[in-house]
Amino acid sequence: MDRVNAFARRVPVWAVWMLALVPLGLLILQAVTNNLGPDPVKTLERDLGDWGIKFLILCLAVTPLRRFAGLNLIKFRRALGLITFTYVALHLAVWVSLDLAFRWAEIGADLVKRPYIIVGMAGFVLMIPLAITSSNAAIRRLGGLNWRRLHKATYAVAVLGALHFVMISKVWWGDALLHAAILLLLLVLRLPFPQRKASLA
Repeated sequence: MDRVNAFARRVPVWAVWMLALVPLGLLILQAVTNNLGPDPVKTLERDLGDWGIKFLILCLAVTPLRRFAGLNLIKFRRALGLITFTYVALHLAVWVSLDLAFRWAEIGADLVKRPYIIVGMAGFVLMIPLAITSSNAAIRRLGGLNWRRLHKATYAVAVLGALHFVMISKVWWGDALLHAAILLLLLVLRLPFPQRKASLA
């Protein structure tokens, strides 16, 4: 594991961004070549949300991996959080612009009558202050303790994101429940388990 951690320390954060944007690039390529299927807008909307959940899982996995496996990827956690926000924001943007074509009355009606949209929007709203404060300058302004308290909202985002994904799914139950189960497991693994005291000889 020491060798893996040494390699991770040499990997620049921008390389993670480049890899993370590959799915977005592929989706754009599929869109411009008309290869998104019979309902391209819904496919684009769904896939962006799916990638948002996947990167949220990676973000939440950083601490358990360090705690239980000794794998230190902490330098990438902030980037993974911003990447998650990027995909979720694009998911929302596609829904507002391409799906509903900025029909604000219809958007407002959906927000009221469709519970999965309310849940998803609540998760996105919680993500906004987390994205805004994902900088060293924000940490200095808020103070380390206040910054950590604010970013515990990530746990609520995970619950809301998993719930949104399960509620919106129809034929994708397997993927939705699997992602929700992984998110729940990662949240449980972050609980402060009591340390076993070494026995006296």
